[in-house]
Amino acid sequence: MATDALPALRTNPKLIFFTDFDGTITLRDSNDFMTDNLGYGHELRRQANVDVLENRITFRQAFQEMLDSVKNTSFPDCIKQLCENIKLDPYFKDFFYWAIENNVPVVVLSSGMVDVIRALLVHLIGPDAHKMQIVGNEVVDRPGKSRDQPGGWTIQFHDESGFGHDKSLTIRPYAQLPEAQRPTLLYAGDGVSDLSAARETDLLFAKKGQDLVTYCEREGVPYTVFEDWESILATTKDIYEGKTDVKKVAAQQAEAVQNEGIEIRADGIKPK
Repeated sequence: MATDALPALRTNPKLIFFTDFDGTITLRDSNDFMTDNLGYGHELRRQANVDVLENRITFRQAFQEMLDSVKNTSFPDCIKQLCENIKLDPYFKDFFYWAIENNVPVVVLSSGMVDVIRALLVHLIGPDAHKMQIVGNEVVDRPGKSRDQPGGWTIQFHDESGFGHDKSLTIRPYAQLPEAQRPTLLYAGDGVSDLSAARETDLLFAKKGQDLVTYCEREGVPYTVFEDWESILATTKDIYEGKTDVKKVAAQQAEAVQNEGIEIRADGIKPK
C-alpha cells in the first residue's frame, strides 16, 4: 500500500485518530465565531445548522452563506481576532503529546479552512502542530480582489459533495485496507459537518449535547459521548493497551442510553 496516498500509514501505526477541529479540539467553533461576530449573526447561523440537520439545505450551501456574510473583514484580520478568542480544549495537548509518544497519527478533518486551522494550531500548540495532517478547504482571493482587503477572500471547497468536504473520502481508504494492514480507526466530532464521517471509523466520539449526538441517536449510528479530551484520552489509552475494544465501548453507550437514560464516559457514568 502506497503511503503517499495514505500518509497516516507511514509509521505503521496500530491506531489512527481522525478528528474534527472546530468545537471539538477547540472550545468554540472558529467559523461560528466569525459568522456570529463578523457576519450575519448567531440567530441566522443557528437556523442554518438546524436546516442542515433536517436535510432542508446542504452543509455546503449553509457554510458558503455564513462565510459570504463576513464581508467587512480582511482574512488577516479574521485570523487576528480568532487567535485572540479561540481556545483549545484544556486536555487536547495531553492527548496530542500522548499520541506523538505512542505513534498514533492525529489527522484533522475539517469543513473549515486549512489556513485558519494551521494558524490557530501553531498559535495554541506551537511548532509541534505541524506534526498533524490537516485536510480541509482552502482560502482563495475573490476575483479582482485580495484576501488582505475586507471581503476579498472566500472558500474553495475540497470536493464537489454537498458537504463541501466529504470527510468519508479521506477515512474510507484506510477502512478498506486488508485486515492485516488496517489500523484501528477512531473519530471525534461535534456537529453537522461531521455527518459524512459518522459511520466510517471503528468508534465515533460525539460531543455531549451537540448536533452529532442528535444525528447518531436518530440514525442509529454507534457512538460514545465525550465532554472533553480527558475522557477521549482515557478511552483511547484503554483501546490502545487492549483493556477494552471499540465494540464494547459503543455497546456500553447504547445500553446506557436505551435502558437507563445515562451516558457512559471513559471516566465513569453520568446522568443525562
